[in-house]
Amino acid sequence: MIASFKVGDVQIGSGNLFLIAGPCVIESEEHAIRMAEIIKGVTKALGFPFIFKASYDKANRTSIRSFRGPGVKEGLRILKKIKDQLGVPVLTDVHEVSDVANVADAVDILQIPAFLCRQTDLVVAAALSGRPVNIKKGQFVSPWDMRHAVEKCREAGNPKVFLTERGTSFGYNNLVVDMRSLPIMQKFAPVVFDATHSVQLPSAQADDKSPTVSGGQPEFIPALARAAVATGVDGVFLEVHDNPKEAKSDGANALDSTKLRELLKELLAVRQALDLARVTP
Repeated sequence: MIASFKVGDVQIGSGNLFLIAGPCVIESEEHAIRMAEIIKGVTKALGFPFIFKASYDKANRTSIRSFRGPGVKEGLRILKKIKDQLGVPVLTDVHEVSDVANVADAVDILQIPAFLCRQTDLVVAAALSGRPVNIKKGQFVSPWDMRHAVEKCREAGNPKVFLTERGTSFGYNNLVVDMRSLPIMQKFAPVVFDATHSVQLPSAQADDKSPTVSGGQPEFIPALARAAVATGVDGVFLEVHDNPKEAKSDGANALDSTKLRELLKELLAVRQALDLARVTP
């Protein structure tokens, strides 16, 4: 059985469903704080454990002209302010070994981006920070091969590691979710399902003006999230924005914040039904 661990008031791997949510990237201090307040308000009312997520630097954007964020110094200042003022655990992704120490000082959880999940030095450095590590499964990696990424953390002395599924490349500019991956990966770590990146259509919303913009199918976010919770997943990851059409990153696959409450109520109902079925003779 995989041991659970606690981050703030959120228990990871305990059987209780939790949420990781926030805008894809920090667009401004005011916007990041507003989104954290909105999500906290919804989750607190529902009793849904919440970890705030936003990126200080989107280093893996398709185009060099795409918005990346405020950078490490300013971004970490904003994330630490959210953590301290709102009293919520904070997660952000890290792309460089040289940034790990500063990121670990500011936030509660270090996230390894999907495209970097096989970068041994980065994974080990994150583990050595002592902070919990969330490794996103690469779109190109089988679920059973993610065991090796988990072992890199544990062999570095950090058992506080979990995995996030975000879809698998399916031909060009498309992703598909294999729900079998969730129980497969749960055999060796707690697992989160990323319901928003999983409906992304990478670089598919392209035209002459914006030749590298990704598309998305946000109408499928609720269906995939419900299905994942029904498998017994440990947590759900949602990129949430108050105006997805104007978002500076991943707006095409973000969940509109006005739809968050209803979706979380559905996910809680699915989890309660699953728990009841498990205990009913």
